[in-house]
Amino acid sequence: MDAVLQAGDAKYWVYKGEGAANLILSYTGPSPSLLGKVLRVKKILKDKSQPVPSCMVFSSYEQLLWGHIPELVESVKQDCLAQAYAVHVMSQHLGANHVDGGIRVRVSRDFLELVEKNVLNSRPTWRVNASSIDNTADAALLIADHSLFSGNPRGSCCIAVEIKAKCGFLPSSEYISKESSIKKQVTRYKMHQRFKFHQGEIMKTSEYNPLDLFSGSKERIRMAIKSFFSTPQNNFRIFVNGSLVFGGMGGGADSVHPDETDKCLEDLSKFSGLELSDFIELLSEAVFKSGVLGQLLATQKLDDHDIEGAIHLYYNIISQPCLVCKNITDAELLRKYTLLHSLSLDKSLKIVRDFLISATAKDCSLMISFRPKESGTTDSEYDSVFLESMKQTYDYKAYFVDLDLKPLDKMKHYFKLDQKIVNFYTSGAVRQCPKGSGSSDEPMIL
Repeated sequence: MDAVLQAGDAKYWVYKGEGAANLILSYTGPSPSLLGKVLRVKKILKDKSQPVPSCMVFSSYEQLLWGHIPELVESVKQDCLAQAYAVHVMSQHLGANHVDGGIRVRVSRDFLELVEKNVLNSRPTWRVNASSIDNTADAALLIADHSLFSGNPRGSCCIAVEIKAKCGFLPSSEYISKESSIKKQVTRYKMHQRFKFHQGEIMKTSEYNPLDLFSGSKERIRMAIKSFFSTPQNNFRIFVNGSLVFGGMGGGADSVHPDETDKCLEDLSKFSGLELSDFIELLSEAVFKSGVLGQLLATQKLDDHDIEGAIHLYYNIISQPCLVCKNITDAELLRKYTLLHSLSLDKSLKIVRDFLISATAKDCSLMISFRPKESGTTDSEYDSVFLESMKQTYDYKAYFVDLDLKPLDKMKHYFKLDQKIVNFYTSGAVRQCPKGSGSSDEPMIL
């Protein structure tokens, strides 16, 4: 797309949501080429002490790490790394038919400044306090709005679900210390929830268990989906015809009042005729039948060393003394880590590269969209599921979004956070549940 988005275009782009690194805008204007599209605009952190949310430039070590993929290195110069990483790395693991790289479009500073002003009141306060649009950027990423179907027949209802599934397996790495062995028994998600609750980032811990969603069992998938309705946080959102009807705007502190759940279910029933049980069955069937979570899990499992192993290879790559080893007193563990430090540079690069690809897979979202299949149609570019309770076939499509490359220097952050979460969980800390949280007033053993 050769045209540049200017100040006059800003009024057509409205707030859709955001993550740590990007703000998502939805197009509402008259241009046929932009209808059904969203724009991913880069953000910058206001607190410079916080870890960089996305990889903007390549250090010399990242050149080593990704230099075997020329398209990635070249994309950094062209400021389209997110697109190149999705296309040339993540699609190789998640399937090209489930990854949309989008196209790069040029934007003016006036456009970005006006957009920021226009969407200010739509953004969660904590997001506004943490970050702002990078108005020095000269480009943004235009991708299909996967909460919609392109060319959706007039009057047809489209329902879309965004699921941030998180890590779907328990690690078994031999490099996990005895002090951290709880990681082999309790999901990272559950431990992190307890830590967030203690920090006051959430008012209630979620009942969601990622192992259920990734289990391959339809019954356990249903259980996982049901759990989202009481505490969606930033893990679950529902859109009807592209508009958000359930779930928060991407904040971990989001909680849902029962009235909001009722309103969502009313909207679902009004626009699609689906009751809650029908909707859960439809979504469960699509998740099960599509097999996309199997691909996601396989990609997550590229992390076979855990951060407790991978951090040592990070120090191999940057050619610095390992700051982790100097604090190890377990002789057997130190022997294992010493063997890691004896690995070749190529082997170290592969292990860390796989870890970072896995980190993207653990943090991305899955968008699944549905629409009733028109009676009498046989050919379709989409897969379909039959919902027995409605005697209706639905087209569906599944795409992974938020496939950003994780910076190499974030390895230290991952290690420190992992230790904080595990140490807190194993410490037996007690915190009183806040009043009005929906939780018991009894002390919670964390």
